[in-house]
Amino acid sequence: MSDTASVTDARTAFVRVKPFDPLPPPIAASGAIGWLRQNLFSSAFNIALTVLCVLLVAWAVPPLLKFLVIDAVWSGAGRADCLPGPGRPEVGACWAFVSERINFFTYGFYPIAERWRVDVFFALLAAGIGWMAWLEAPRRDLGLIYFFVLMPAASFILLLGWPAIGLAPVSTAQWGGVLVTIVVAAVGMVASLPLGILLALGRRSQMPAVRLFSVIFIEFVRGVPLITVLFMASVMLPLFVPDSWSPDKLLRALVGVALFASAYMAEVVRAGLQAIPKGQYEAALAVGLSYWQTMRLIILPQALKITIPNIVNTYIGLFKDTTLVFIVGIFDFLKTVEAARADPKWATPGTSTTGYAFAAIFYLIFCYAMSRYARMIEARLAAGEKR
Repeated sequence: MSDTASVTDARTAFVRVKPFDPLPPPIAASGAIGWLRQNLFSSAFNIALTVLCVLLVAWAVPPLLKFLVIDAVWSGAGRADCLPGPGRPEVGACWAFVSERINFFTYGFYPIAERWRVDVFFALLAAGIGWMAWLEAPRRDLGLIYFFVLMPAASFILLLGWPAIGLAPVSTAQWGGVLVTIVVAAVGMVASLPLGILLALGRRSQMPAVRLFSVIFIEFVRGVPLITVLFMASVMLPLFVPDSWSPDKLLRALVGVALFASAYMAEVVRAGLQAIPKGQYEAALAVGLSYWQTMRLIILPQALKITIPNIVNTYIGLFKDTTLVFIVGIFDFLKTVEAARADPKWATPGTSTTGYAFAAIFYLIFCYAMSRYARMIEARLAAGEKR
């Protein structure tokens, strides 16, 4: 018996109580190497595309870095500092020109003594955007009131002036640069979504008059270029009001941009509405919800979530299209660059290229930020669906 027990003890001595720690994944399938194999070298076609992209980057990036950074002139007082000279056979971007004209690019012809009002407007707008974009922000209901009611009213008073409180009037003809670009883009974005939703619902309405009006408006506006809409707004809007009430050029452009963007937004929203199953409508009606309750509580939240990429794409296009307002005589950001580069004080071969590079960087930063935020919202919503 003792022999049997000793044999059993000897056998159990080799039984592992705890499992082995899991082995690490193969190096070729994890980490940076695994990501490269999976995304860049997974097939012959992907390998060819990767090599082609690397060659393209190697061809394009070094000259850009050489012009924008390595050979760039960062300080100076005039064109002589941005021209080749002894010990400097090649000259790249003339960033000294941008540094001297940055205030003009930002404020246009806004009076120097009153530019603090523009800075306050930028701060109010940034606070409103941050409040609305931060999904965990406290009291976002108050943020909604601030963004759509309080901030526009305060900005209107700040930028235009109000003598009763000591703010000197500043005509919109003196506005320019980044100020005009931000104002036009913000008004167009804020106005286009609610107008687009109404037009999309109108196009799907059972009332013939409403549906006909929506279809005619959407198809007409989408069938003409933005330049045509801006010209029509600039020429035709004054015909509908008395001469004493005739809107200025900036207000006409704002109306034109808002109407143009709303027509495109209407088709984006309509695509989302059509993607909602019919059973959603029937279920809402079955529980006794009215048409507007159904749209507000059931349909529109789902439709807008589906169309987030298209909505952001429309916003990005609108932000870039603000450059077209210079055609009706408004000094937007790109127009200030155009005007500044003709200054004889900075007339060099690289001045124009530097100005356009600065404008490209400006638009790239804003558009990329909007795109990244949209992707973050999509990922958050997708994670919520998985849970």
